Amino acid sequence: MHTVVDLITLANEYLGTDLEPADAERDLAELACWDSVYLLRLVTLLERELGRSVPVTDMLEARTLGDIWTAAVGP
Repeated sequence: MHTVVDLITLANEYLGTDLEPADAERDLAELACWDSVYLLRLVTLLERELGRSVPVTDMLEARTLGDIWTAAVGP
């Protein structure tokens, strides 16, 4: 995974979401298909994909998919 678009593709493929690249900077509360369960499932997917732990506290504070990506892979 190299970009936030890869994160979106991962979510669409494994979580069944219908996210678009343009959704990367939209507030998660604005995404009709998004809820906290998706976030927890995404944390698990990211840890598997990246082969390491991700900072769950930072994930919980994320307001956008871009924020989630930054928290997972660093700035």
